[in-house]
Amino acid sequence: MRRTTPPRPLDAEALFPGLDAHRRTTTRLHPRPGKPSVADSSVGGPLLWPTDEPWPVCTEPHRRSSGERPADIRRRRHILAEAWARTSPPGPTDEEREILGSLRRGRHAPWLADTDPIPMIGLTQLYRRDVPDLTAGPADRDLFQVFWCPFDRHGPTGHGMSLEVRWRDSSTVTHVLDPQPEPEVVGSDVYVPAPCVLHPEQVVEHQYSDLLPEPLRDAIDEWDTEDFVYQTDLSIAPGWKVGGYASWHVTDPARMDCGECRQPMEMLLAIASYEWDGRESSWTPLEDLHLVGTDGIKTPTEVAVGRWGTGYLFVCPSDPAHPHRISVQ
Repeated sequence: MRRTTPPRPLDAEALFPGLDAHRRTTTRLHPRPGKPSVADSSVGGPLLWPTDEPWPVCTEPHRRSSGERPADIRRRRHILAEAWARTSPPGPTDEEREILGSLRRGRHAPWLADTDPIPMIGLTQLYRRDVPDLTAGPADRDLFQVFWCPFDRHGPTGHGMSLEVRWRDSSTVTHVLDPQPEPEVVGSDVYVPAPCVLHPEQVVEHQYSDLLPEPLRDAIDEWDTEDFVYQTDLSIAPGWKVGGYASWHVTDPARMDCGECRQPMEMLLAIASYEWDGRESSWTPLEDLHLVGTDGIKTPTEVAVGRWGTGYLFVCPSDPAHPHRISVQ
């Protein structure tokens, strides 16, 4: 089923003359639970990965022997989904509660040293044919793949994410790796994405208000009302998306320049904990309105970034081989 974003409740460009110079398109991915194949764009689905290429691994030193088993996470999700789908009575049975109680965190891989390589988790793959705003990367590569380490033990704070990105020519893959590697344990269940098919939709966004020229910024600050807010209702789409603008509501805007060539980087992918804010928002797709309030409707991928925020992946527009950067908002 397609997903359709409602028209913005007000015409931002009519309200704020000059704002049309600060618009971009973005492709909302609209992930929803499903059974994607290697030939599909997906979140949490199997990746088109050749048998003769090493699977990405994390080699950064951090504790990796304790956590949850991916199989336990999937079993818990399955039990709970079936339990709450029942009508008489809803919820887990005593037997199911006993099983759920056994699926605990622990030192499930005591043989792993802090420096042993562990498989990264395939987070998403996107084919250019499906995503109009997937314009970054080498022109001869039609497939974008993202992996992440399932432990938030990275970066200068020791609590950040570690992502690996790959660009691929899908026509060169003749034998697909199956089964695909996964770590023995993960630091949290939010690093294990639920398999989701995508329903890409291109929409228009406008720049984050603090990054607009001062006259526009002042006009927006004076206009914001109790009924509508530029930042949440008119400018930047929430949820998983490709291209467009990043929101800077946690840290305030920061320069994202390439560490190699110092060029301003472009936002490529938003990895979102929620598809929209609140019980319902002006960004809730029309096809999902009747499901508002249903468990999991806003969190189809079951991943979370930071404290249930959004991770924005930035790439160098000049050379896709230059290291990417991440901002969590």
